Amino acid sequence: MARYLTTTLPYVNADPHIGHAVELVQADALARSWRLSGEDVYFSTGTDEHGQKILQAAEKAGQDVQAYVDHYAAEFEKLKKGLSLTNDGFIRTSEERHIRAAQEMWRRCEAKGDIYKKSYSGLYCVGCEAYKTEKEVGEDGHCLIHTNLTLETITEENYFFRLSKYQDALLEYLSREDAIIPDWRRQEAIAFVTGGLEDFSISREKARLSWGIPVPGDDTQVMYVWFDALTNYISTLGWPTETGNFKAFWLDGKTVQVAGKDQVRFQSIMWQAMLLSADIKNTDHVFYHGFINSGGQKMSKSLGNVISPYELIEKYGTEATRYLLLRHVHPTEDSDVTWERLDEWYLANLVNGLGNLVARVMKLAEDNLSGSVQLQKGDMDIDTAFVEHLEAFRFNDAVEYIFSIIGECDAYMTAKEPYKKVKSPDDGIANEGREEITFLVQKLALIGTHLASIMPATSELVLDAVQSNKKPENLFPRLT
Repeated sequence: MARYLTTTLPYVNADPHIGHAVELVQADALARSWRLSGEDVYFSTGTDEHGQKILQAAEKAGQDVQAYVDHYAAEFEKLKKGLSLTNDGFIRTSEERHIRAAQEMWRRCEAKGDIYKKSYSGLYCVGCEAYKTEKEVGEDGHCLIHTNLTLETITEENYFFRLSKYQDALLEYLSREDAIIPDWRRQEAIAFVTGGLEDFSISREKARLSWGIPVPGDDTQVMYVWFDALTNYISTLGWPTETGNFKAFWLDGKTVQVAGKDQVRFQSIMWQAMLLSADIKNTDHVFYHGFINSGGQKMSKSLGNVISPYELIEKYGTEATRYLLLRHVHPTEDSDVTWERLDEWYLANLVNGLGNLVARVMKLAEDNLSGSVQLQKGDMDIDTAFVEHLEAFRFNDAVEYIFSIIGECDAYMTAKEPYKKVKSPDDGIANEGREEITFLVQKLALIGTHLASIMPATSELVLDAVQSNKKPENLFPRLT
């Protein structure tokens, strides 16, 4: 089966943060798992580079806006190496191929009668890059999401998309139980649609916002950043060309989008309506993950509690960073992460857990076995329970499964004490010890095999140690 997998596009008005890293690593674990099972995978990510926030940030920094987005796009692209990502595509919304696709999406929706122009006055949130309805404004008159920003009253002539036209079609799409994971996010989307859909503005006056994709046939307007950016999910596959990757992975494949919990309205309502309008197949599944807080508070620069993925990588290394994000960040609920907790998890589970087990077992094997353990096919079979956890986006449970094997090995070592038996002058007892060491090496092979999609370099090190019958260098150094 062909599988298409994409993250949302980070907005390039600041450096990457830990939330971006979580989404990328989750998607990469899925892509690796699918490839290992023999499936054809296209995994895409990229950067969202238009809109008022970016223009204002560039002006504040005294930089040309293209140079500004080039800098931050490079910071996000570096995450491929830093997090050991295997993405096939990296799409930037300022690229010509994307601009052509976004304009073609506009033309198709317009030809369907779903785009019209009107004068509009409303409350606008720069943080959301969107006009706000009454139910989206708090009692203090601020946006419910960006509570520190003052809403602006703006009157201008914009183009609108007939979202209200697609209420029934969207409800039919959302009636599929696997359209959104987890299910309570699907119920959230259904409630939003049944509450009544309003047509939304999809352009801005160029005189007010110059940094955007020109509206086809009207050089006084640029596309609203969301209408532009959402098209990335197919522009990265070569659309509007209907062949090649687009046909193989979007039309004929199984499509999965990974997004944050605040994206439901955009990914599962607005984007799906755009696809319906353009007569393009809807996304098969959208998975929504939770947010990361720190010390019980939302991460923010003003509080000084923002954690950069590059800080994680520098302190713990790429492999440990992947482990920490996949096991200790809940897939769908909000998680609280602090440097103190990260240190505890690293020390207890990697240094004293996986790393210590591999060192002890392979030292015993190197000193007491005549050669490498001959592995049988079953010694390296991926368990269906592990696969089911990943398929259900339960990344933490998948890693827990691996560490349950590690725990069983530790208990086996304590109960059997092969390190004592191999020293016995009694050949029967010494042979029993060697058989127990062999059993533990076979278990390490199983652990290494299951680690391939979670901690790929560690997987290779463990399997190489088993194959060569040599104790490897310390997998996880102690923190200094």
